[in-house]
Amino acid sequence: MNRLPSLTIFFPFYNEEANLERVVREALAAAPGFADRFEIIMVNDGSKDRTGEIADRLEKEIPQCRAAHNRPNQGYGGAVKRGFKEARMEYIFFTDGDGQFDIREMTKLIELLDRCDIAVGYRIKRADPFVRKANALAWGTLVRGLFGIKVRDIDCAFKLIPKSFMDSIELWSDGALISTELLAKATYKGLRIEEVGVHHYPRKAGEQTGAKLGVILKAFRELFKLRKRIRNGT
Repeated sequence: MNRLPSLTIFFPFYNEEANLERVVREALAAAPGFADRFEIIMVNDGSKDRTGEIADRLEKEIPQCRAAHNRPNQGYGGAVKRGFKEARMEYIFFTDGDGQFDIREMTKLIELLDRCDIAVGYRIKRADPFVRKANALAWGTLVRGLFGIKVRDIDCAFKLIPKSFMDSIELWSDGALISTELLAKATYKGLRIEEVGVHHYPRKAGEQTGAKLGVILKAFRELFKLRKRIRNGT
């Protein structure tokens, strides 16, 4: 397997006190196999539980870890944007803080970089309720048609991206639209995007927030604004 020159791994966390330490320590164990230089960023997005407290403790205990706090809550997109803003290394990988992915499968993304600029995962078998999967199918079909994104799983939170690309764009989405905006802007700029299947596991603790009606409606309201921005080059 190829190795990366340097790597930022970041997680957005919202009320993930039951998952945060486990996923961070799994990343800490796996990261030396991906790059000689790495950092792990824990984005606490205005959590109301002990998520921020645990992140601060791990920052003190582990030199490679840093905690970033959004106060107040900025939404999923706001947490992802904060992770990108905090990143210092040449490649940036992000995944959700709920522990539904196995970070060791990042090797699959790294292997794709010989023939692409951005490597993304798609969920081989999505471990979510039927309604959430149905919403994702409808959303993905619409987004692919609007933006010409040739990715089967738009919102799969398992992405490896060069920092140079992130430094060249500005993301404005605060909610669930963030992955659509990211991939749409990459497509608009002509970057090569490749994908590979990764496993998706049931959530062991905590509560999902992405399937709430308000989150979905906000994403649809923002979608056509994004299309206009993309066409205007912003």
